[in-house]
Amino acid sequence: MKALRIFALVIFTFSLSLSAFAQNAVWSPEKQATVRVPGTPRISPDGGRVVYTVNEAVMTADKSEFVSQVWLVNSDGTDNRQLTFGERSSANPKWSPDGSMIAFTSNRNANRNQIFVLRLGGGEAEQITDGKSGVGNFEWSPDGKWFAYTMTDPKSDEEEKNDKARNDFRWAEENVKLARLYITPLDKAADGKREVKKLTAVDRHVNTFDWSPDGKRIAFSHVSGPLADYWPTADISIVDVSTAAVTPFASTAAAEENPKFSPDGRLIAARVSELPVRWARSDRVHIYPATGGQPRVMQRSHDAQPVFVAWNPDSRGLLFTEARGTGTALYAADVNAGTIQMMDAQDAVISSPFAGNDGWYAFVKQTSDSPPEVFVGRHGVVEARNVTNANADNAKIPTGRTEVIKWKSKDGKEIEGLLHYPNDYKAGTKVPLILNIHGGPAGVFQQSYVGNRGSYPLASFMAKGYAILRPNPRGSSGYGTDFRRANIRDWAGGDYDDLMTGVDYVIAMGVADPDRLGVMGWSYGGYMTSMIITKTNRFKAASAGAPVTNMMSFNGTADIPSFLPDYFEAEFWNDPAIYSKHSAMFNIKNARTPTLIQHGENDLRVPIAQGYELFNALRRQGVPTRMIVLPRQPHGIQEPRLQIATMQSNLDWFDRYLK
Repeated sequence: MKALRIFALVIFTFSLSLSAFAQNAVWSPEKQATVRVPGTPRISPDGGRVVYTVNEAVMTADKSEFVSQVWLVNSDGTDNRQLTFGERSSANPKWSPDGSMIAFTSNRNANRNQIFVLRLGGGEAEQITDGKSGVGNFEWSPDGKWFAYTMTDPKSDEEEKNDKARNDFRWAEENVKLARLYITPLDKAADGKREVKKLTAVDRHVNTFDWSPDGKRIAFSHVSGPLADYWPTADISIVDVSTAAVTPFASTAAAEENPKFSPDGRLIAARVSELPVRWARSDRVHIYPATGGQPRVMQRSHDAQPVFVAWNPDSRGLLFTEARGTGTALYAADVNAGTIQMMDAQDAVISSPFAGNDGWYAFVKQTSDSPPEVFVGRHGVVEARNVTNANADNAKIPTGRTEVIKWKSKDGKEIEGLLHYPNDYKAGTKVPLILNIHGGPAGVFQQSYVGNRGSYPLASFMAKGYAILRPNPRGSSGYGTDFRRANIRDWAGGDYDDLMTGVDYVIAMGVADPDRLGVMGWSYGGYMTSMIITKTNRFKAASAGAPVTNMMSFNGTADIPSFLPDYFEAEFWNDPAIYSKHSAMFNIKNARTPTLIQHGENDLRVPIAQGYELFNALRRQGVPTRMIVLPRQPHGIQEPRLQIATMQSNLDWFDRYLK
């Protein structure tokens, strides 16, 4: 007994030392890169367990990547354990209808995602599919005997032969590989094989899909090509599972997406764009008879960008979420009345919402000062509670407080934003301020965890004495369609005023030192940063990430060539003046601000030439400039060490000019 008491004391002391370490730790890029990201929680059919994923950084001598694994926890938060292991990711777990199995996708074999099934009664995960191409999304059939899934067209034998022979030239946007819809059974046939049946052969790229409750049909949305530029062409069709006969269902000039059968099979809900289709989107919930016909159109929701959660069990209503300012709201659509009612609103970021049987629901929640974790509740019975501890130690590391502030822009429009204070801030102290601008422009800054990994290490800045202002200027989501479209033909106009008046407001609060101001942003935020340095010299340093700097060359090289012509309502050859007026490269002679540029070398959304144009123009004028090139990276940074390098370069740059 004495030995047991000594052992318990050692464990208790060790636990206290870990807790003290976390409380005394200071945020840094290296620490922020270790924040784990829970995702895709799904509740078992009986409501007793939740399967979810955890994504975390893996860095060794020869590896730098983010890997996801599947975890399982009871709905009361007990028995939290990891189910999948290994060097490769396992993701998107989904329960079988009877709750005895979990299916997931993994690239553990042949480096392409396939479907695996793990039987909770014991045994290793069994690989179900073995396609020459990777599986996208998948869904169990209602009876649990089949899988429907999307898979992109594989290369032909001739193409693979040419690849090996370095005879791999290609014609732009010809012989495009599209995602098709397939089904395959859970159980093998007598010959030990599984039949793979292609359900769609039309020249359309399949996005989302949903089984009918009787398992006889699948509704799916599809677009004319795989690039992001094709989203306005989205239509919905229905395929008969037994015959593979495809019937058009919703095919108008609008973009029709995300079909979802009602539990009784009589209705199909879809997210449909208003006309004309605009990149600054405005969508409504449409409810169609499953047999076809005119839909009932729900009233426009607050932000007109609904994210479906689930039908009500009685098929009379539909739940969805969307951004509401800096938080997230839950709404209910009444199918018969055609009305929408807000059910709940939280000053938090709610993601991956899932509704199960008997009122059970799950989601991932984070706030400015609490890291992302999985929450589970039961409507009218159990209030949502945290059931995971993926970031228990990080949650103990202190951060400064975050405040939602509002101010009036030049034209009187009210603007909202987040002000992050330095750790241990004392009222009345003037500190260096960094203006952080979001992407989009239809993005939105919400109350996400300041310790999150990414390009801009907010918690690390706060630990070093910086305040950070993250505004939601006109053009942002979360404030309705009119606000989101208030920057049409006016980038770096009214939105520029929104940003500058926000900085003025924080100075007037007595928080920001007007002589120590910085500005940073990625994508559209990088665009605004590049424009800001041509309009004012009030900022002592700038950091432009993946910036659009020349609208004409951007529009001819990006993967979204219809994006700017929609926002500026003209092709550049028809209205070159507006493109040049709103491009930093045509106004760059005014720039004097020391500028850091950060860009992924494989960025298709904003090609790296945009960054080089800014870098060379500033350098040739003698403006202090550095450019960090991130090999292999697309529009977002996907490797831990390169994220750390990006975060650290931002810290070093602003320390150099603002401290």
